[in-house]
Amino acid sequence: MPVDFDKLFRDITKLKVVVIGDVMLDTYWWGDVDRISPEGPVPVVAVTNREHRVGGAGNVALNVRSLEGSVSVISIVGDDHEGEQLTKLMADKDIDTSFILKSSTRVTTNKIRIIGRNQQMMRLDAETTREIEEDHANELFRQLENCAGLKMPEVVILQDYNKGVLTEPFIKKIIDFCNANNIVCAADPKIKNFFAYKNVTLFKPNLKEVREGLQILSGVFTIDKMSEVHQLLKEKVLHKISLITMSEKGVFYESDDASGIISSHIRNIADVSGAGDTVIAVASLIYAVTKSVILMAEIANIAGGLVCEEVGTIAIDKQKLLAECKRLLVSPRV
Repeated sequence: MPVDFDKLFRDITKLKVVVIGDVMLDTYWWGDVDRISPEGPVPVVAVTNREHRVGGAGNVALNVRSLEGSVSVISIVGDDHEGEQLTKLMADKDIDTSFILKSSTRVTTNKIRIIGRNQQMMRLDAETTREIEEDHANELFRQLENCAGLKMPEVVILQDYNKGVLTEPFIKKIIDFCNANNIVCAADPKIKNFFAYKNVTLFKPNLKEVREGLQILSGVFTIDKMSEVHQLLKEKVLHKISLITMSEKGVFYESDDASGIISSHIRNIADVSGAGDTVIAVASLIYAVTKSVILMAEIANIAGGLVCEEVGTIAIDKQKLLAECKRLLVSPRV
């Protein structure tokens, strides 16, 4: 039966989503490069423009909003100018920031990218990476309870960038809460807490993280090999669905009743920054609406490729994604 993509995308607009994790400010200094510094063998970038964008878990929320889902963010920022900038950027995009806490003991993560000739020349990171205190974790969990009581979300997305918001005990409490309340819970992990996401609905690492987590040194990742990887992960994480991004090779998916590798579509790749944010956001929304693991993987794969065509962290364009789904998924398996 053909998929009605227009209806599918309309159904997404009815979803209520909560994103929990490390939010960050992405700062871009754009400029021209035409000489090498006499002070050292480095290019001189004559800055012509400065731009601030929403990054990290905030970018996941921005992708949800781009598809017109309702979204709230639960996180911590520093009590600083960057935190104010980031919160305002999110609020201006109609992201609910009322559950974000400020901390005087942390700084807001700010990744400053210096770009010349459309290439990243350098990145400067200002951040706090230590784990949040137990009191902060408890307060964030109360924010989740308050948010769930007010919004009644269908989806919770955990976006981990190893900046300390998602601690192991906090992760467990979130997933237990979601499972007890029949909420789809998706996780995009990093290696530090890789196996902490036990009993999550959707587990979305990339292949590099999988290799590090399972200590797989080498090998050709065929469908059979990836199914073995899924089983190894499932023994440790006890999740329902694996969605593993494989860079230019596409994505792998597996659940109890479906598995496969979907090849990436040919794109003019400019920048892979933020592609994982887009994939977890789109995959979570599609699965919540359809419960189809295959359709989830197909559309998330397309979305991840589309955002790589632009320089810098950007959210998915709804109309472009809809058009590409209609063009590329003429007879999708569901």
